[in-house]
Amino acid sequence: MTESILIDPAILYWGTPVVLVSTVNEDGTANLAPMSSAWWLGRGCMLGFTESAKSVKNLRRTKECVLNLPSSSLAGAVDRIARTTGNNPVPPDKEWLGFEYVADKFGRAGLTPVPSTIVAAPRAAECDVQMEAAVEIIHAYGATNPGIRTKIAAIELRIVAVHVNPDIVHKDDSRRVDPDLWRPLIMSFREFYGLGDRVTSSRLAEISEERWRPPPPA
Repeated sequence: MTESILIDPAILYWGTPVVLVSTVNEDGTANLAPMSSAWWLGRGCMLGFTESAKSVKNLRRTKECVLNLPSSSLAGAVDRIARTTGNNPVPPDKEWLGFEYVADKFGRAGLTPVPSTIVAAPRAAECDVQMEAAVEIIHAYGATNPGIRTKIAAIELRIVAVHVNPDIVHKDDSRRVDPDLWRPLIMSFREFYGLGDRVTSSRLAEISEERWRPPPPA
């Protein structure tokens, strides 16, 4: 066994799925923001965004969005808007990182906006997974943490509708995504990766997925 060493990374970007968050701007146009600080639990999601992000302003105002999950084949589309912002002028913390203002992020990415069923924000048609979501609460994050450079908002979302490409649906259960068919785009320390084959079977996966579904109201 190799002995571990102590290091001091500037960020802890261990690897999470890329999310393209679509929201509605004040003028009714759409914003599309790539991010990967997201985690999932039950039918909810928590996003981490810098407070200066246009997405945060839109989420505070509209209380809704769409979480579009691109497959690894869409890495180029994501990269085309990776250093862009919907804010004009560009906020100082974004300018310092070399970001530029882009009004039409869907166009820059080469993705197609399509109407959602519940929320006003559009979905990205090319993404294999598109989840309409409503804001539950927005928390301040890391306010007393000296290791965080800018103000961050932790945004709790409730998923209200899930759209998926039928090619990734489980053949034996139309309510489930087949993990052998779903190939999300992963970002690890700011680089793009995909998933390989399944490593081994999982005892947790032997439990019926339906056991996590809340019971119907009494």
